[in-house]
Amino acid sequence: MRSALRALMSAVICGQLWLAPVALAVIETYEFSFPDLEVRYHQLSQELRCPKCQNQNIADSNAPIARDLRVVLYEQLEQGATDDEILAYMVARYGEFVRYRPGVDRNTVLLWAAPGLLLMLGAVGLLFHFRQRPEAAASELTEAEQAEIARLLGEPLD
Repeated sequence: MRSALRALMSAVICGQLWLAPVALAVIETYEFSFPDLEVRYHQLSQELRCPKCQNQNIADSNAPIARDLRVVLYEQLEQGATDDEILAYMVARYGEFVRYRPGVDRNTVLLWAAPGLLLMLGAVGLLFHFRQRPEAAASELTEAEQAEIARLLGEPLD
């Protein structure tokens, strides 16, 4: 019994069980002066991308840079900065990459317009495809082709 308990404890300590990452997760708590600041904090931390992790937002990342960005975000919210000011600061410091939804400017206009352009291009392609299709289907068969079809089907010609 003791050896089984020791094995279980050593597995948890060494990170061999799936429970170990949960126990090692970082939980930060901030005391906000107003409840709406906490809501804005959670929204902005979900929108800002961790510069190191690249596929995680700063709320989910345990990287040191993400932790620093959360502190900066908290401090700027408490100082009364607007969401646009905070995003502008983060973009100025880390580039447009730090945002999951980059703003529309001359560098990202193609990114934002591409889905609509591809949809229109597909619609035009389908239009041309279906406009040409009835013409090809409406072509008349020659008498030789009609005779061959009748022969294969075993039907007499009219």
